[in-house]
Amino acid sequence: MAQGEARRLSLTTKVVYSLGDHTVNIVLSALTLVYLRYLTDVVHFSGTLAGAVPWIGRMVDAFTDPMMGRISDTTRWRAGRRRPYFLIGCVPFGVFFALLWFDVPIASTPWRFAWYCGVYVMLSLAMTTLSVPYLALIPEMSRNYDERTSLNTWRSAAGIVAVFFTIGMSALARMLGDDARAWSLAAAITGVWLVLPWFAVHRVSWERPVVAGGPPPVSFREAMRALSRHGSYRVLCGVYIVGRIAVDITSAMFFYYVAWVIGRREDFEMVMFTFLAVVILALPFWLAMARRFDKKTIFIAGVLWWISAQGLIYVGGPDWPRWIIFAVAAFTGIGYAVADLMPWAMLPDVIDEDEATTGERREGLYAGTFTFLRKIGGATAVLMVGVGLDLARYDGTAAVQPESAVEAIRVMMAVVPAVLLAATAWIARRYPLSREAHAAVLRSLEARALSR
Repeated sequence: MAQGEARRLSLTTKVVYSLGDHTVNIVLSALTLVYLRYLTDVVHFSGTLAGAVPWIGRMVDAFTDPMMGRISDTTRWRAGRRRPYFLIGCVPFGVFFALLWFDVPIASTPWRFAWYCGVYVMLSLAMTTLSVPYLALIPEMSRNYDERTSLNTWRSAAGIVAVFFTIGMSALARMLGDDARAWSLAAAITGVWLVLPWFAVHRVSWERPVVAGGPPPVSFREAMRALSRHGSYRVLCGVYIVGRIAVDITSAMFFYYVAWVIGRREDFEMVMFTFLAVVILALPFWLAMARRFDKKTIFIAGVLWWISAQGLIYVGGPDWPRWIIFAVAAFTGIGYAVADLMPWAMLPDVIDEDEATTGERREGLYAGTFTFLRKIGGATAVLMVGVGLDLARYDGTAAVQPESAVEAIRVMMAVVPAVLLAATAWIARRYPLSREAHAAVLRSLEARALSR
């Protein structure tokens, strides 16, 4: 396929391919949305200790995610350089997820902490084996500016549906008794589903063949240095990591906010369902806007929308009529949709720019470093929330929380994300790859291909 060819992807391909991110997002949303609560309320760790589990686990990803990307870039197997890893990583992925919710029969808190950290690291390694090659396929499956946005929209929608599965796992555990055994069983059932879609993803996806005659791959260290010098990518990383922390703080605080600020714990699943349903419904709107405007413009517009919703969240309380809670959740979901979608839609364009500059295709390395940002953003958010809850004297076993804890939850749910979102909109102003700039990059790549 010529470098500049705008290959359209079938609806079936987009839907099935999106199932890969669906499974990954089940894990990421579970670790952000409910795992902190599991560790504080079921395992009875302190907030700081519970928040430290994912943060320690993610430190391993600082090395393994970029390294996995580089491995997939340089793999030369007959079956492909990326897709075989789907079959290698999927079973460990499901197994270690289930083990992460196993109530290990160890009395010592330090050893229990070590268990959960160790399993978290193994789950992260399995996830890296799958997700980095998976995301590296996006620039290969289409060169088209809008088609990539469409593929990422489907992927984002599947990721949002994954959160429904996470909520379902939480509801199942509560229905089974909300104790350690109930969580283990619910996680084991979820672990089976994490494995199955990868066989279909492997079947519908494809890779572009490696073109002979290009420059030899540089070392991992040199490749990482090249990434650090890539201006467009530096801006995009700043946009993504700050925005990701805002997204994941919101996710981590959602249950605490509904339960303790609004005072309606029983409404958590329905409020979250409303929020996620609107996120999915908003995606086609933002996709249509992205066909008319640059991705940067759409991203900033969505972030500003979301910031406006944070003020409503801050003033919420038990005296709110029930319908207002659902209305605010819906209003927030519209802005959330674009903030979660657009950075990933921008990434393939940045990869093209790198190829035009260096002559080397490094989709895996870029996807690996971006995947690490995705994970460390979530882990940092959970750690910040855990420490904040401890400082505010939150007690996971108490029927009533002190006023300091309720106010801290309100601030972490509304004010902190708003500040971070304002920062990410400010950073995004410097992103240089417009639709016209990306078209020029593709023309350069096509001219190079024709000259070989």
